[in-house]
Amino acid sequence: MKIHFSASTHDQAQARLASLTERYGQHDIADADCIVALGGDGHMLHVLHETLDHGLPVFGLNCGRLGFLMNHFASDELQERVENAETAPTHPLRMTATCADGTQHEALAINEVSLIRQTHNAAHIRVEVDGKHQVEELVCDGILLATPVGSTAYNLSAHGPVVPLGAGLLALTPISPFRPRRWRGALLGEDAKVCLSVLEPDFRPVSASADSTEYRKVTKVEIEQASDITLRLLYDPGYSLTDRAIAEQFLV
Repeated sequence: MKIHFSASTHDQAQARLASLTERYGQHDIADADCIVALGGDGHMLHVLHETLDHGLPVFGLNCGRLGFLMNHFASDELQERVENAETAPTHPLRMTATCADGTQHEALAINEVSLIRQTHNAAHIRVEVDGKHQVEELVCDGILLATPVGSTAYNLSAHGPVVPLGAGLLALTPISPFRPRRWRGALLGEDAKVCLSVLEPDFRPVSASADSTEYRKVTKVEIEQASDITLRLLYDPGYSLTDRAIAEQFLV
């Protein structure tokens, strides 16, 4: 098996990179069978974005703090672990953001697309799903649409629901909503098309982020699942994202 290793800049990840490449070798990504990512969830997202065009499966080894997207670190029998791993296919979100100057920008999000107010003024956002206005004016700090992979990240911190992988759902979650006071978000089908329009964008500027790619002073953001792109995450048997998503809901 030809492995391409990618490590974060942290000392522990770099030390483990040196040890693993000495033991298993380091192959150019163009010739590799898979990618092994060393770091935390942030580095895993970075690797998935940067290697998207190569279409290789990615096996993460946790060298960070949380590592929800990673497997536990062990240097022994790595090739056997990768060969026996379960595949978790997932699709990113495709965001098309229109800015106040009329420019349009497209970006992919593996975790979530989020809109956040840029100033002390609350954001006023109209929420449209599949061409229907569902919330005429959401007064809030922001709003996000999360994939199942991202539902345990920012979405969970904003009191959104955990979505198991394969559920065919996306989580639409307001961030610190003020009006309507009782709206706490919605679960949408994975084929839903969401349009978020910023009301009073000059007085209430809003930024939009697809994972770590940010655009400021947006006026409209359209989001849908990029069903034409499939990411393959690899996990040890019994340690899948679905298992951990279920367990996450019972943590107190």
